[in-house]
Parts: sequence; C-alpha cells; structure tokens
Amino acid sequence: MQLVFSDAQYWEDFLPLTFTRPVAAMRCGILTFSERWQKILGNTEVSYFTENYLQNKFKNPEEKESLFLVTNFLPTETVIQQIKDLKQGEALVYEDELIAARINMKNFSLNQIEKMTDVKEKLTFFKKPADLFTYNHLAIDFDFNLLTEGRTSQELSSTNGFLGDKKDLFIEEGAQIEFSTINTKTGKIYIGKNAEVMEGCNLRGPISLGEDSKFNLGSKIYGATTIGPHCKVGGEVNNIIIFGYSSKGHEGFVGNSVIGEWCNFGADTNSSNLKNNYSHVKLWNYRTKAFEDTGLQFAGLIMGDHSKTAINTQLNTGTVIGVASNIFKPGFPPNLVENFSWGGSKDDERFKLDKAYEVAERAMARRKVALTDKDKAILKHIFDTY
Repeated sequence: MQLVFSDAQYWEDFLPLTFTRPVAAMRCGILTFSERWQKILGNTEVSYFTENYLQNKFKNPEEKESLFLVTNFLPTETVIQQIKDLKQGEALVYEDELIAARINMKNFSLNQIEKMTDVKEKLTFFKKPADLFTYNHLAIDFDFNLLTEGRTSQELSSTNGFLGDKKDLFIEEGAQIEFSTINTKTGKIYIGKNAEVMEGCNLRGPISLGEDSKFNLGSKIYGATTIGPHCKVGGEVNNIIIFGYSSKGHEGFVGNSVIGEWCNFGADTNSSNLKNNYSHVKLWNYRTKAFEDTGLQFAGLIMGDHSKTAINTQLNTGTVIGVASNIFKPGFPPNLVENFSWGGSKDDERFKLDKAYEVAERAMARRKVALTDKDKAILKHIFDTY
C-alpha cells in the first residue's frame, strides 16, 4: 500500500529548512521522518503531499488506496498498532488534528473519512525548528532501538576509552573509531556505516554519526547531536542536527542548532546559543513574519540548504539563515539572513542565481552528487518567490 506523507499545516512553520524539502524529508534522531515511518511500517512505496514547486522532485501520490500520514511525531507501540489496523475510511486524530487515515487518493478529500478515533496517549510532536534539537534525545533513542533490535554491533577497538554500557553503543559495518573516548552514560551512540571517528575525539551521548560522515581530529561532541550522512564535523558542537552533506570541519562552537544540506562553515565560525542576560531566545517565524519567543534559554542557529559562512564568522544567539546565503562581512550579521544574501548584512545585494547554481554544482560534485534540473527549479522558485 502507498504511504502518503503529508506536510499538513507544518511546512511553513519549519522554514527555512523546508524551503527545499517536505517536512517528512527532515532529519531528527538517526533517520529522517520518512525513513523512520518506512522502517516502522515496512513499506517502501512512498509519495509526498507537499508544496507544488517541490512535487517535481518529491513524488506525487498515485490515485489509489493509501495510508495518509503526518510524519513529524514519535509514535508509541499502541499508536503504531492503531495505524496498522486502520481500515478504509478510518482515521486517527491527536489533539484535534488528523495524523493518519486510510483513504483513496483518487479525487482526494478528507470527506472520505467515516470514523475518527482520538489518540489518548501523549506523543512527542515536532512543530517548529527548535523542537528538532529540543527533542532530539528522544528521537535518537527511538531510532537506535528501531535500527539495532536483534542485530550485533561491531566491536569497539581497544585503543579507545569507554564509559557506560556497551549495549548503548552500536557501530555499523565499515565504521572506524580509534584513540577516542566514548561515553554512553548520558545516552546512546550510533556510528553509521563507513563513518569515521578520528583520533582524539570525545563523544558524550546521545549521538548519531551518519553513513560516510567523519568527526575530525580532536572533536568535542556533546549530545543530543545528530550528524547526517556525508558530513565532516570538527571543533565543539552541542545538541545540534545536521541533515547531511554539510561541513563544519574546523574549530569553533555551534550549539542547539539545526543545519540543512550542502552548508559549509568557515574555520572558527562560532554560533552563540545563550544570551548574556540568560533570557529566552527568539527565532524568526516565516509564517507570522516576526521574531517569536521559543521559551528556550538555549537556541543557536537555524540554517537553510546551500548556505556558507566565511572564516571567523560570529553568529548571534537565535540566528536564522535562509537558503544559498553567503556570510562573509565583518561583524555580527542580523538575526535573520535572507535567502540568497551576498554578504549576510541587511539589504545586501543578492547572490546571482546562475552563480548559486555554479557553487552548488561544485559543492555537490565533491560528494559525487549532481545538481539536477529539478534542484535548479526549486532554487529558482525560492529566488523568485521568497
């Protein structure tokens, strides 16, 4: 049966991270929301109900019987079974919001639903960018159990120091860890296929290091941190998520942050995650077009895809950076850096679209990934519309 992953009302709330992807394609924990639900439900036939300009890249639903699903929450065992047991025309509702339904996508309408059942259990829902790092420890724990049940980890090399319980460490095939310290007392640690933890690293869980990613020499990694596939991370990080294909390879601190794909941090880029007066941090909300109180004392950076910082860049607490922005001017950039900013300051000229394509092509080629016409169309839509 076809899985239809719906953005519901959340797409705009997750900007700038969702300028280039549906909600289901975001990463939190070890997996993306899409990957998690495919693993839970054992179904790889996936489509997306998202913004029109994204549908050329992310498959449209076919007109047939489907499981329609809002993905951005962590289910309980009871809710998983309720979803699996849904019959045609039935749906689950959580806090007055539809989260799953068995419907036919031909002549799509929620009027097909004849029976709605309220979910009574408390669920962990991700409703805005800061939720991704705030609840990342819960997502790592959920995914760790999902991915490792009944499987055996590679042995940890004897050159490493280890604290905690070995059952909370899982090392996939081809991964390398030497002369580092690994601490699972504060959370589980997952090292993906062919990943590398270079000498002198200090890892304090919960942590997920994705396939083919690296922690560079002497890195200091505090949980809850997720590094997606094909990334390089160095220096000091604390409670961050990188979706994938991005580099923060040098010294400098980033904490309580979410970074998209194809981003690069120049050496000694630092992002503040705590205000000098210890007050709550505000983040830009693209829906309301205002800075809104997160209710959090610690909140650093939200960065869209293809954005870059120059060496020695200093970012204020609660900075939001759009897509394909280039930050290289001295001093602190504003707390909102627009899409395609050339410099990072307010009212700077825009990064020319053809030049943005060139940079993206070069960056992606380094990971042996092509910038497709569909990718270009998405970037053009963002450039023209936002």
